[in-house]
Amino acid sequence: CQLVQSFQTILTRNMRPIDTGVISVTMIEAGEATNVIPDSVTMQGTVRTFTNDTLDLIETRMREMTQHVAAAYGATAHFEFSRNYPPTINHPAETAFVREVMAEVAGADKVLEFEPTMGAEDFSYFLQVQPGAYFVIGNGDGTHREAGHGLGPCMLHNPSYDFNDDLIPLGATLWIRLAQRWLAQP
Repeated sequence: CQLVQSFQTILTRNMRPIDTGVISVTMIEAGEATNVIPDSVTMQGTVRTFTNDTLDLIETRMREMTQHVAAAYGATAHFEFSRNYPPTINHPAETAFVREVMAEVAGADKVLEFEPTMGAEDFSYFLQVQPGAYFVIGNGDGTHREAGHGLGPCMLHNPSYDFNDDLIPLGATLWIRLAQRWLAQP
C-alpha cells in the first residue's frame, strides 16, 4: 500500500506541473487466506503520458521507489516496466490537411479540436515511422441509441456504447475525399 501511495508522489514532486502523466495501479494480487500474511504480492497497472521524456522519468522513479520502499520494510522487489504504446503525437502538416478536408465534408463548424487523451493507441507506432494524423468522427449526442443504452453520448469501452450507423456515409465520404485529395497532390 505504501508503494502505491509513493507512486502518486512522482506526479506531484518529480514532474513539472505542465507535464502530464497518469500512474494507475489497477491490480493487486496477494494471498488466499484472511489469517495468513502472504509471501508475495503482485501489482500491475498502467502509466500514460504525452511525451517519452515524461515516461522515462516516471519509469526511473517507479523503479527506484519500488526498490527503496521494499528495502525500508525488509522486503525485496522485482520491477518490470513494459512500454506497450508510445504517446500518439500527430504531425502538424498532416493534421492541417485532415482538418481542411473534414471542413469541406462536414462544415468548418463541425470540425472540433480533439482534446489530448491518455488512451493507448497502436496508431502511435505508425506516427513514429510516417507523418500522419490520428482523428475521430464523433458519435453524436446519443439520440440514436435505444432506451436500454442510457441517455446521452458515450465513448468507446463503455457498456452503453452503441455505434451511430447514421455516420457511415459521412465517414466513408471523408475517407474517399482524403484519398482523392492526397493522391491529387504533386
